[in-house]
Amino acid sequence: MIEVSREKFEQLVSEALDTIPPELAQVMENVVIVVVDNPPEPGLLGLYTGIPLTERGEWYSGVLPDRIEIYRNSICEICQNEDEVVDEVRITVVHEIAHHFGIDDDRLHELGW
Repeated sequence: MIEVSREKFEQLVSEALDTIPPELAQVMENVVIVVVDNPPEPGLLGLYTGIPLTERGEWYSGVLPDRIEIYRNSICEICQNEDEVVDEVRITVVHEIAHHFGIDDDRLHELGW
């Protein structure tokens, strides 16, 4: 386990977001990404809650933003050093953003995520 301050962790999440290809970042819509210290259940590194882009139709308006939570303490618990935290944050951010685009866990695993 490694300790990473909330400020540093938020910076790592921001840096991970910067690695998202611009053509994907431009189509992300009505989604907020937040750092949360502890998950609602043990073992979660991140969680997407919302309506994926692939499921939105003409009815979609006036809806609260989708929410991506990245769990600081869970990620720090499984990492031994800061480099591992950087990698795990990036993987988790990409994984949860993929859910925003309607990609499920099975497909992510097929793609190597």
